[in-house]
Amino acid sequence: MKIIIISLLSFIYMNTYSQQVFDKNSPLVHTYSIVARDTVTGEIGVAVQSHWFNVGSVVGWGEAGVGVIATQSFVNPAFGIQGLEMLKKGKSPQQVVDELIVSDEGRDMRQLAVMDAKGNSASYTGKGCIDAAGNIAENNVSVQANMMVNAEVWPAMLKAFKETSGPLAERMISALEAAQETGGDIRGKQSASIMIFTGVNSGKPWADKLMDLRVEDNAEPVKELKRLVKVYRAYEHMNNGDLAVEKGNMELAMKEYSAAEEMFPDNAEMKYWHAVTLANKGNVDEALPLFKAVFEMDNNWRILTERLPKVNLLTVSNNDYKKIIEVK
Repeated sequence: MKIIIISLLSFIYMNTYSQQVFDKNSPLVHTYSIVARDTVTGEIGVAVQSHWFNVGSVVGWGEAGVGVIATQSFVNPAFGIQGLEMLKKGKSPQQVVDELIVSDEGRDMRQLAVMDAKGNSASYTGKGCIDAAGNIAENNVSVQANMMVNAEVWPAMLKAFKETSGPLAERMISALEAAQETGGDIRGKQSASIMIFTGVNSGKPWADKLMDLRVEDNAEPVKELKRLVKVYRAYEHMNNGDLAVEKGNMELAMKEYSAAEEMFPDNAEMKYWHAVTLANKGNVDEALPLFKAVFEMDNNWRILTERLPKVNLLTVSNNDYKKIIEVK
């Protein structure tokens, strides 16, 4: 699918939304994407892969409690901004798609998917999109693709999403993997991204955007994006551990740090805070091998440890502190 990067400054606004200036000489991008909702948590998300640099910056749009949008083919980024505003005003996804497309002189080259926070979805593929191109919109999910190797790509995405269990991000990654396994973009692979939002807007954007990960330029972007989602999950445990420490719940902190370390046992950060938590719980002898391993990776961790007692993040006896600092 082709994506034309159109500057937002080039848009000519008329009435409540703009009529777009269509530039056939603009750069092209092609992609497959998914917008979806988790019926259990209410989370909403958009994920995309393309043989184009930094595809996530123009294709995926979303807002907690409002909806998610994928605008692609000869991409019109204004569709993302305008579409979300129209959803806020109470328009249905189908109304948003219809009104944006009819107002756009480049409609035949566009591909667009819109889903609101309730899981209602609608999508569109212009007759000028390069084959293989198509879309399927259902409750809680819409898949769309163009310039694919074959017409099996987007049905495979839908099937993978429906048949995969687990959190929304992992299910969407499965859809991207299925697209690639079925043939994917006829030109190959380069970038990918995923964004996840809460289904209800709390008024705190920093908390409502749950995930925002991008792979800008990589020979295996979906594979790398999947790895980043796993790293994200590990750091969720780290963040929960930090919060538990802040509240003085060292037992919960150890549980969370241990979970993170199990996911990435060679990660110094995760191993280190697991060791600190063990020490603070009185299990210094159990913590020493972890401290030793981390200090061997980089002695700066030993220097950091010397600074922790001052801020009460390492609360051990003087003898135990000496054991930790001098561990070899």
